[in-house]
Amino acid sequence: MGISNSGLSVPVKQNHMEQLAEYRENVLRPHPQLHTLFIEMTVNCNEHCRHCGSNCGDITESGALSKEEIIAFLAQVREDFPIKDLMLCVTGGEPLLRPDFFEIMNAAKEMGYAWGMTSNGTLITPEAAHKLRLTGMRTVSISVDGLKETHEWFRQRKSYDRTIEGIQNLLNEGGFDHVQITTVVFKKNLSELDKMYRQFSGLGVRSWRVINIEPIGRAKEQPELLLDAEEYKKLFDFIREKRFAGKMEVCYGCSHFLGAETEREVRPWYFLCNAGVYTASLCYNGDFVSCLDLPRLPKLVEGNVRKDRFKDVWEKKYRIYRTDYRKVGKCADCEYYRYCAGDSFHSWDFDRMEPNLCLKGILF
Repeated sequence: MGISNSGLSVPVKQNHMEQLAEYRENVLRPHPQLHTLFIEMTVNCNEHCRHCGSNCGDITESGALSKEEIIAFLAQVREDFPIKDLMLCVTGGEPLLRPDFFEIMNAAKEMGYAWGMTSNGTLITPEAAHKLRLTGMRTVSISVDGLKETHEWFRQRKSYDRTIEGIQNLLNEGGFDHVQITTVVFKKNLSELDKMYRQFSGLGVRSWRVINIEPIGRAKEQPELLLDAEEYKKLFDFIREKRFAGKMEVCYGCSHFLGAETEREVRPWYFLCNAGVYTASLCYNGDFVSCLDLPRLPKLVEGNVRKDRFKDVWEKKYRIYRTDYRKVGKCADCEYYRYCAGDSFHSWDFDRMEPNLCLKGILF
């Protein structure tokens, strides 16, 4: 048994998970609540990460939304939803590659949106950091995937120094609620976590989000990058040990049911896939989907902003996320299905109708 960070016993956590399952079934699925809205600003990126779930890079975009279309969409959402309860998350690709990025986000600020961003940090100069504060950015997560050599191998660009400078520019600017680093852990950087911890602690970021590489996107074609069972255990032991060891909190991401012993020990919440019940996304081309990490399959597109009002789509579509669609095959008779409901949608294989990754048999 690992370190207990939550102060909760396994029976207490089991009871909490039972309550959450009841809430999911009887409240959330019948009455979904939009809390997080992602906007994919672009699928262009100045890096070419070996794991990218969206296959971003140097891409000629077809049918990309204009500045006016995105701003009109934000105005429509403000009419239809209480945006004081909504977090707007902008991402890509690399969102700062959009030449009209600051115009869009200034419009969002003027409408009253709270917003945050995920970025590779390479374009965050002191001037960009200042503009991000002026346009109301509250939170930001910057990707750093190893020490310098490993990070640049993984991202296939000589970008490490600019990424660290981008983080430092944000911290120097100040005025943001939360500056975070996110690291995708794979075979090559697992052994670097202790050195990364010391380095990131010295920077002064508020938190370090440590997640495992997922068998999706480009990573699915490179199985040699994926972790094995013993490496997963090492990863979670590291997070347990370092979670509250210093001023910088170390936490796991939102993905995957971890079992009663590990739940709440590596992150401040119990597992619940938010796709389609708390979270929706607008793709760069106007398509409405649930989570941007899901495969871009026609059956997972719920509508398009150019022909559908999002409120109608949210209320009438997203059905597979609000039912037991995935209670099939090996999941149908699993004793843990009540708590994971098929685990994370983004790691589900929609052809074989089974999870690409399940931590049963590894962590629990």
